[in-house]
Amino acid sequence: MSDADSALDALIASRLRDVPDFPKPGVLFKDIAPLLADPQAWGAVIDHLAARHTGAIDVIAGVEARGFILGAVLAHEMGVGFVPVRKAGKLPGDTIAGSYDLEYGSAVIEVQRGAFDHHERVLLVDDVLATGGTAAAAWELIERAGGRVIEFICLAEIAALEGRKALADRPVHSLHVIG
Repeated sequence: MSDADSALDALIASRLRDVPDFPKPGVLFKDIAPLLADPQAWGAVIDHLAARHTGAIDVIAGVEARGFILGAVLAHEMGVGFVPVRKAGKLPGDTIAGSYDLEYGSAVIEVQRGAFDHHERVLLVDDVLATGGTAAAAWELIERAGGRVIEFICLAEIAALEGRKALADRPVHSLHVIG
């Protein structure tokens, strides 16, 4: 890891807040709100990711809800479009759906049909990689919708939950790895 990557890792670690028993007992939620509230830290994250992917993607897909924040800001910075990957029933029009299991239940996500008709290279973003169920389901959903995901990126990865296993050999980039 380079000195710059180590510094960014430490910066992110210092701006995450643990919230025990949220959204249900036994789950340790990683809150990114302190990172978002710090304009210098947030700017460093966006600058790093934009530099890493400029020219390599056509569109960014962000997973509801915190992936919207990272994805939309990054898309603006890079001058590319943004496609929301939403919970079922939240998008108008014809959609394509995918279901998956979470560490605390199951869920269905959707994208609008046609969202990737002209966007071949997709960067998939979310805030945290935990068990990998959401990321894997979003990846498969985007591919079924016509996109080609080049990488999944996240602010933080909880290594003990082995989310990379759900993504198999797909490229993953985490800015901060927890345990």
